[in-house]
Formats: sequence, C-alpha cells, structure tokens
Amino acid sequence: MAAQRADVVVLGAGIVGVSAALHLQQRGRDVILLDRHGIAGEETSYGNAGLIERASVFPYMFPRDLPHLVRYALNRSTEAHYHLSALPMVLPWLWRYFRASSPAGALRSARAALPLIERSLAEHEALMEAAGAQDLLRRTGWIKLFRSQASLAQGVVELKLAREFAGVEGEVLDAAGIAAREPNFSGDFTGAIHWPAPGFVPDPGKLAKSYAELFTRRGGRFVAGDARTLQQDGGGWQLRDADGNTIAAREVVVALGPWADLVFRPLGYNIPLGIKRGYHQHFAPRGNAVLHHPVLDADRGFLLAPMNRGIRLTTGAEFARRDAPPTPVQLERALPLARDLFPLGEPIEAKPWMGARPCLPDMLPVIGKAPRHAGLWFDFGHQHHGLTLGPATGRLLAEMMTGETPFADPSPFAAERFD
Repeated sequence: MAAQRADVVVLGAGIVGVSAALHLQQRGRDVILLDRHGIAGEETSYGNAGLIERASVFPYMFPRDLPHLVRYALNRSTEAHYHLSALPMVLPWLWRYFRASSPAGALRSARAALPLIERSLAEHEALMEAAGAQDLLRRTGWIKLFRSQASLAQGVVELKLAREFAGVEGEVLDAAGIAAREPNFSGDFTGAIHWPAPGFVPDPGKLAKSYAELFTRRGGRFVAGDARTLQQDGGGWQLRDADGNTIAAREVVVALGPWADLVFRPLGYNIPLGIKRGYHQHFAPRGNAVLHHPVLDADRGFLLAPMNRGIRLTTGAEFARRDAPPTPVQLERALPLARDLFPLGEPIEAKPWMGARPCLPDMLPVIGKAPRHAGLWFDFGHQHHGLTLGPATGRLLAEMMTGETPFADPSPFAAERFD
C-alpha cells in the first residue's frame, strides 16, 4: 500500500493535539492526527475537572510554607501522595519544581502564561461554535470553599492579586451566600470565593471528540498508530499506523502529554517532564440533591464537579512512576469528607479512573521548534491546564509553524530553557 503523505502529523489526540491539528488545518496545512487509541480524548483530556480556567492566572507552584510541607511529607494528605519506591526518580524533579516555585520564579511563569490564559475561553468558544458543541459549555464558574479563617484570608489575598495582576473578578461569599448557591451543602464554612469567569465543560472527553470530528469533517485524516515508530527520513519524518502502513510528512508535532518522553528522549532531548497522577470517580447524588458548580474544598483537598455522567470526585496529585499500578488512597481519604459536604450516593463505575498530568518544573508547557531536528515541533507539558490551554497553545504553535506573528511571546515556552 502506498504511503500516506501529509504536510504535518500531529502525535496525540488529546485536547492539545486536536486543537493544534485544527489550527494548522485552518492555515492550509494538510494534517494527519495520530493516536494509539484511534479515538480522541481518551486519556488526560477525559479525566480532568472540566474547567476552562480563565481565572487561574497563577500556576500551581510547589508550596513553601511549613504546614503544607510537613503534611505532604507525612504522606497522609488528600492533596498529595507519593510512592516511597518512586522517590529516587521523583525527588530530583521535585527539587527543580521547588526551586522554580520561588516568588520570582512563580511571577515569571504567571507573566509568561497570562496571554494564553486570557485567550483560553475565547479560543474554545470559537472551536465550539465551529464544532456545534456550544451545549458543552456552562458559564457557572466555580467555587473555592474555606473552612478556616486563615485559609479564607489567604483566598482573599489571592483574589486581590488576581484582580490587580489580570483584572480577574471574584465574589467573596459568607455562609448565606454559599447556601444560596449550593443549598445541599452541609458543614461549617468560614466563607468561599465564587470565580465567575471560568467556563465549565461537563464532559471534557466529549469535547475533545467534538473537535476531532470537526477536524475530520474539514478533510483531516485521523489514524490509529504508535508514535514510538517515528523516524527521521531525509528531509522529513516517517512512522507507521496500526496496520503497519507508512505515514510520511515534512513536519511532526509531539502533543503526547505525559507520554511525550517516549518520542523526545530517543531523539536525544533531556527535557525534565514530570508526572502528577490523579484519580476520579463518579457518584450519583442522593435523593433530589443537585450540585450547581464545580467546588474545591480548599482545606480538605478535593474537588466535586457536576459532570453529565454523575458527580465527579477528583483528587490532588500523586507522585509515582507514570505506569505504576493505581493506588487511589487519596480518593479513599476524600470520599467520606466529600459525603460530609454533599449527599453523594453510590459510585457509578466500579473502579476509580486514573490519569497523568504532564508537568515541567516551571509549570509552563513546551511549545515550539525542537532545537536539533528540522521539522520537529513540541506542544506538551500543560500541567493542570491542558483543557484550558489546548486551543490557545494550538493557535500559538500553528502561528509559529506557518510564519505568522504569534499572538503571545513564545520564548518562555522554548525547549532550550532547560539546557
């Protein structure tokens, strides 16, 4: 069978890869989208909290206060968990993460990411309209719930900084305000902040599939295949689909999220990609209870989101080898706490879902040209913001690849920053 040929092959059909493929297609490139599943949005893009986080203008940096560090070190938190056997591998990356999380480093990362955050919802809205997926966007924002005066005070400081830094608005709620928005909550709260700007997607996996369907309707080709078969071939690149047929292209985009290292390491790149694993499980509400917003219980370290499938209970970060067997202890710890907050009923699926967040130490993605290989491009490492940033980074990458003036400065996202 003759080789399939294209201008660009995008490796990975999560929200990041599909968005990059769409933006390249819009600029006249003939694109093949390749994924091992042959279906979009089956991994990290399926299992997130569903937030297009227009309000999170400060990255999720490593905490530096002693109470957090002690709680994490004891390994009993719902927010963070680590595998003791993985520490020799994980600690060097955590040290880089800790160093990058200095006040100056965090501010640099926030300034670099701000143009992407500011465009995040608008870029999604444009793709949703083209895909006919507007019904997957809810404008509820989300609520951050506090149980102590200290955590509420810190939340108010974060709101003030976000307002001054990026014009992000939020509303501080007292107990009556919380009850008005979420009448089925129970417990003692000192307050909350409602962030109205973010969008909420109650089925993020379906959204990725809707974007992939738009890509194929516009003439794009979506094939199943193994990105690890990628090889440089003269002035271009070759790889094979699931049936062993050759695919050839001038350029390749690595948008493989937590599996990007399977391609860049064999090519000689030592990019410090780290993994934060996470879990979720869906539950039916008891009786007629309704959850109206995604809600983060800040002091107890879990999030509830009203997904189409049910109430999704999500956990914080687990530091472990990417492919180690699941250990959903954080979910087990969070479930009784979540049931104290909201009347959760029985689980909808028998086993929790596990996914992996791809993170760089400075909590910025790698976007742009590979330094030592012509025609090789990177678009991965979106940390907790893959759903949020996918369309924005897809646009930025496509502008770089087609010679347009980028809408944001791409230099903070270059792979060379880790040399």
